[in-house]
Amino acid sequence: MPHTTTWLDRVRIERVVWSLDQRLYGLIPSRTRIARRREVRANLLAAAAEVGTTKALRQLGGSRELAHEYLNAELGEGPRHSWLAATLFLFTTPLLLNFFLGEVTNAYQRAVADLAPGGDGTFTGSGVQWLQSSVTVVVHHGEASRSGGAWTPLAYALVLVGTIACGRLWRALPRRGQDAPSAGETLAG
Repeated sequence: MPHTTTWLDRVRIERVVWSLDQRLYGLIPSRTRIARRREVRANLLAAAAEVGTTKALRQLGGSRELAHEYLNAELGEGPRHSWLAATLFLFTTPLLLNFFLGEVTNAYQRAVADLAPGGDGTFTGSGVQWLQSSVTVVVHHGEASRSGGAWTPLAYALVLVGTIACGRLWRALPRRGQDAPSAGETLAG
């Protein structure tokens, strides 16, 4: 016996579809996520028409379990990439690195100024070797000014490698042996 789907039933179905969509957001490609969302909505509406919305939603299970199954099917078992972790590392590490390298440079400048009060001279320090270029402190009539202390290419490389490692971004790459979508599939999606 067919069941009629009321606006309240549609709201309940949309809540489950939205919850699933939010759990998949950012973890699978948007075209795939949208296709899954449409598929679940169509299946739930068809099931609600056959057995009723309450039974259809009960048979579906929770959106957490469904999202977990979709992620396992799409990305495989095990740890997955995390864009959030990679972004967090990418934006906080330079702040911390600038702070600590700046403190090293400030300490060197204060040490030179304290050792040569009222004297003049140019003093060069190596900075933090491998991470920071050399620091030059010029003292003129007791006033110290500095230049240098920029990041070295190794510091940039460490931030890049750390971002990839922290976010496990290699897991976001397509797995070998998977077929790439054909042109018709990408246009239809």
